[in-house]
Amino acid sequence: MFHLFKTNLGRLRIIGLLEGISLLALVFIAVPMKYMLHDPSLTKMLGPIHGALFLLFVFNTLSVGVEQKWNFRQTTWKVLLACIIPFGTFYIDRAILKKQQATMEG
Repeated sequence: MFHLFKTNLGRLRIIGLLEGISLLALVFIAVPMKYMLHDPSLTKMLGPIHGALFLLFVFNTLSVGVEQKWNFRQTTWKVLLACIIPFGTFYIDRAILKKQQATMEG
């Protein structure tokens, strides 16, 4: 796990994991609590955290895309789209990012 911190692509994978978890917590726990139990406290706490992770993911995706010379039409847009779909960052990590990192390391 700590080897992921050494490269921009590895850091993008970590941020993607955290962003995906925060999106799931927001969509499936905090928002239902807000509207069904009339308790917005969790959305007030998780909303800004998810927003910051979302922005970090977008900026890091663009940075890694430039660094890795990704074709926007083939790769970058798919990675960017993943952060707005629940479970998307987990899928994109397996389908694209993990393979890219394996190519870099070996």
